[in-house]
Amino acid sequence: MFKKMFGKKSVEEQLVAPLNGKVVSLDEVDDPVFSQRMMGDGVAIEPTDGKVVSPIGGEIVQIFPTNHAVGIKTKSGVEVLVHIGLETVSMEGEGFEGHVKQGDKVEAGDHLITFDPELVKEKAKSTITPVIITNFDDIVENFDPSYSDSASAGQTSIVTLKTK
Repeated sequence: MFKKMFGKKSVEEQLVAPLNGKVVSLDEVDDPVFSQRMMGDGVAIEPTDGKVVSPIGGEIVQIFPTNHAVGIKTKSGVEVLVHIGLETVSMEGEGFEGHVKQGDKVEAGDHLITFDPELVKEKAKSTITPVIITNFDDIVENFDPSYSDSASAGQTSIVTLKTK
């Protein structure tokens, strides 16, 4: 009732691959926080290089001091977390370079972070990169992931969703 009264309409959003690589289900992530969807639903990417771009247009709401993860909020309120690798926070920023700061406006495909995949393989649990909608239960009505063996960063659609 209130949505109709106050004009809040559902919106369709597209997420594109933030990295070149293979798009897989969160079920394949060897970390229960992600595989059991404790932070929200999404997909993961097994990256083939170390350039991370924005999966969607919005505002940078968080860039971790270690540059291993970034949060983006869209105009419709969808909150997306790109978390590079597993247990990468323990690297304390080594091998990661951020190219954005909190408050920056970004479009899909804008360069966010560069990282050294070989160093991550050596020092962290995995390079697999979850892409999570952190406010999934509050905002997502329909969620349609697209898995691919060779997604192109900034181009290949990985998720189509509809907000409530």
